[in-house]
Amino acid sequence: MFNPFQPVEKVKAEVWMSMPAKFRSKQRSAWSDPNRQGAAVECFLEGPSFDRQGNLWFVDIPFGRIFRIDPKGNWDLVTQYDGWPNGLKFHRDGSAYICDYKKGLLRLDTVTGKIETILETAYSEGFKGLNDLHFASNGDLYFTDQGQTGIADPTGRVFRLRADGGLDRLVSNIPSPNGITLSTTEKHCYVAVTRSQQVWRLPLMADGSISKTGVAIQLSGGAAGPDGIEMDGDNGLLVCHLGVGIWRFDANMLPTHLIYSENPHHHHLANLCFGGPDLKTVYITESLSGDILVAQLPVAGKRMFGHL
Repeated sequence: MFNPFQPVEKVKAEVWMSMPAKFRSKQRSAWSDPNRQGAAVECFLEGPSFDRQGNLWFVDIPFGRIFRIDPKGNWDLVTQYDGWPNGLKFHRDGSAYICDYKKGLLRLDTVTGKIETILETAYSEGFKGLNDLHFASNGDLYFTDQGQTGIADPTGRVFRLRADGGLDRLVSNIPSPNGITLSTTEKHCYVAVTRSQQVWRLPLMADGSISKTGVAIQLSGGAAGPDGIEMDGDNGLLVCHLGVGIWRFDANMLPTHLIYSENPHHHHLANLCFGGPDLKTVYITESLSGDILVAQLPVAGKRMFGHL
């Protein structure tokens, strides 16, 4: 009889790039005071995403910075503004959409560096603090509104901004919605729920509504719960588990791989994306150190909307 519980294969991540000294200045900020308990920080990197030209983009939350690393390894500060950018994903038109904790949903012109606001409110109500986002193949945009929600305040939300401009509030009772992605069939939406150490699965009905939302994965341990998540091409799910590493779960949501770092200071492997010519290289932001790590997996990542 087949045993579905197989040993987890460990995959060591290596540092690929580290933020140059010219971009580092350890200081407190209006973001780090409440979110890092008043500690000074040099950066907090998040939202890695590749454009069609092979440039890796990511954000620096506390200082409102958007960075780009070109294929030759050169770092470029594309823009800096009065905001707290978190998630970043590319639209098919080449622009980058950003979930900004302070400003709402933004759009970045990657050529000029100009930022425009797409959504500052939802139904005239301010957001709690947007976190992450994911495009469906039809251009619909799913995003999380996390704020400071948690077990004692389970009011985090998931929205969908349809390609035709309509806005849907899909869920409004999540204790800290963080990373978000869609299955390869786009029949399920997955949400990392940080404070309850879970990944929720939202079945998407033919009419766009959701039904029978449940827990796909229950985690434990670590410094906190799940952060960034992403699907691979076999409908497996990669989950950044703060303080542990990155789990890879198969289509049955059972663990197959664990990406880890041997550096004891790498507690915040917070978000990831697939890259490389075969999409089997995982690029990971280690938020506090300013390091970007890479690891190899046997399964390629799901192709993103910005590359279709």
